[in-house]
Amino acid sequence: MARVGDRGKAATQSPDGPAKVTITEIAREAGVSVPTVSRVVNGRSDVSPATRARVEDLLQRHGYQRRPPAPGDRAALLDLVFNDLDSPWAVEIIRGVEEVAHEAGVGTVVSAIHDRAGAARQWMTNLRARASDGVILVTSVLEPGLHDELRRLGVPLVVVDPAGSPATEAPTVGATNWAGGMAATEHLLGLGHRRIGFIEGPPRLLCSRARLDGYRAALDVAGVPVDDALIVPGDFYHESGFTGCNQLLDLAQPPTAIFASSDQMALGAIEALRRRGLRVPEDMSVLGFDDLPEVRWSAPPLTTVRQPLAEMGKLAARFVLDLARSVAPASSRVELATELVVRASTGEPRQV
Repeated sequence: MARVGDRGKAATQSPDGPAKVTITEIAREAGVSVPTVSRVVNGRSDVSPATRARVEDLLQRHGYQRRPPAPGDRAALLDLVFNDLDSPWAVEIIRGVEEVAHEAGVGTVVSAIHDRAGAARQWMTNLRARASDGVILVTSVLEPGLHDELRRLGVPLVVVDPAGSPATEAPTVGATNWAGGMAATEHLLGLGHRRIGFIEGPPRLLCSRARLDGYRAALDVAGVPVDDALIVPGDFYHESGFTGCNQLLDLAQPPTAIFASSDQMALGAIEALRRRGLRVPEDMSVLGFDDLPEVRWSAPPLTTVRQPLAEMGKLAARFVLDLARSVAPASSRVELATELVVRASTGEPRQV
């Protein structure tokens, strides 16, 4: 597979394939000026939505790619795409990707699509303009048409923590979330806890569902009935951990331990306990998932399940760079091992 930067030159005819459209032809068909098409191609904002939509539709239908600079003038680029960037979790993924990209002499473009209407399509327009060499998609969903567009452009794609069953044959990189959820719950059971609250992550994410399944499996193996009242919703962020903890504390029979399926939610739960005058772990054990750098400095230091976020980023970057060189990965689905890290936020249940 040639690099994206070596393809898609605007020309009237290619000896290796059909004719390719020029900006002038796009402008004529769209009924706009050449500068207007150029502004759309370069992701400029000073174009009306209706005109932008018409031009982007023609660009996609004709398979137009901006003429790249002369060979050797353009830096190779990887696109790293998140749904959101407001999390230390994302920073760890970026750190891993950037390390591998830097070693390979490749630049990294980081984007967040935020599930906003049109954001993913705008990103695709920008990607087409800069001729990216590969895409790493993190816990995000692209509509099938955009997956098809990446395939048509020949841009390799790797998915980290897929939100659902991948819509393409793209390789995926994740962690052993089910095993991590089971190990966390087994740790609390081993300390003597039998009423263990669980704060979920977003149910649309496979990793969230796997952690919950691991929790349920550990309870089942121990012969402890699953109490659905002890399972409360969350979204991986601090506020939902705070809210979920309060919901659990308000039960007629509150839990003696809380397993939050992200570190940020665990920290939110600890704050909720603090505001109620409850101590961790003396009055309530709290356990998280991720092992973000900040949790070893929390009060108390957080027991958690480490998932190798930076290593996941590194592996995804290696995969996509290999694909850009037409080297297929040995496996299309890789799960890196999680590890229970015991610190000071978990202990035996309080005797009453």
